[in-house]
Amino acid sequence: MRFDLPTPEAETQPFWDGASAGVLVIKVCKACGKHHFYPRPFCPHCWDTNVEWVEASGRATLYTFSIVRRNDLPPFPDRVPYVAAVVDLEEGPRMMTNVVECDLERLEIGMQLETVFQAISDEITIVQFRPVSP
Repeated sequence: MRFDLPTPEAETQPFWDGASAGVLVIKVCKACGKHHFYPRPFCPHCWDTNVEWVEASGRATLYTFSIVRRNDLPPFPDRVPYVAAVVDLEEGPRMMTNVVECDLERLEIGMQLETVFQAISDEITIVQFRPVSP
């Protein structure tokens, strides 16, 4: 097992399976109708346990970001510079991610983003975002 890869668990496996298939999936509460992310077995809004996985639109708005130009911890030295970001998914939840395929100097809060998927191993594909093409 590589130390720099996420470890899927029973509760998160559908997220990783969706990412591998090129689909962003998040949970929605069937009691109150609100979406949430990160995956958990209950709704963080109303605490009901009647939650299910649904396909998200894949669209988001950049909420905040940091351009990381130096990170000495493995495996990051080979990845700098990169954009650590928080995005507001169209469905409502916030998600930590990376913004890719973008001129770093053109990043701005509120920019529209779309999902892009990067396979980093045979088992793990990560969800990232890129600016929506004009």
